[in-house]
Amino acid sequence: METARTAGFDREQAIALLRKYNQDHFHLQHALTVEGVLRWYARQLGYGDEADFWGLVGLLHDIDFEQYPEQHCIKAPELLRAGGASEALIHAVCSHGYQLTVDVEPVHEMERVLYAADELTGLIGALVLMLPSRDVQDLQLKSLKKKFKDRKFAAGCSRDVIQKGAEMLGWELERLMQDTISAMQSCDAAVKQELQAWVSAE
Repeated sequence: METARTAGFDREQAIALLRKYNQDHFHLQHALTVEGVLRWYARQLGYGDEADFWGLVGLLHDIDFEQYPEQHCIKAPELLRAGGASEALIHAVCSHGYQLTVDVEPVHEMERVLYAADELTGLIGALVLMLPSRDVQDLQLKSLKKKFKDRKFAAGCSRDVIQKGAEMLGWELERLMQDTISAMQSCDAAVKQELQAWVSAE
């Protein structure tokens, strides 16, 4: 296992950087969700000492998407370096655009998890909105598997990327799905609480 890497800043500074370039509620929610998901995976996969780093990568992975959608993962290094980010964090963030917008290959297990789980969190989020309770705690794997096959549902969430991500990790797709559901369930309450605190403070 690699030694723990550093992000170049703490979470408070990362939040400030995120909110400098992102104001849309959906994008902020997605950032917090992927942060929580990556922290969950870090603990589950034996990278507990890197959980903070994994989380900050998740938090900032789409830093350039709201303002520079046509330069996604291309503009990110400039924005992140200006904010004091480490090269390890920049590489990790950009790697989820591998063969989509950039040629930065996911090498570390965390980068492969980000690549695989990022799109999947979007698919899960769309499916949760269809549940009577609109609560991820009530989502079952069988429902996700069914909607995964329906490419007209949440068509913007690439099934090919999700499948490729599972293959990069050497996992069955079903494992990736169930683990990502569990990860989102673990952080959902905290994400909602933090978003509400931001709204109340505005």
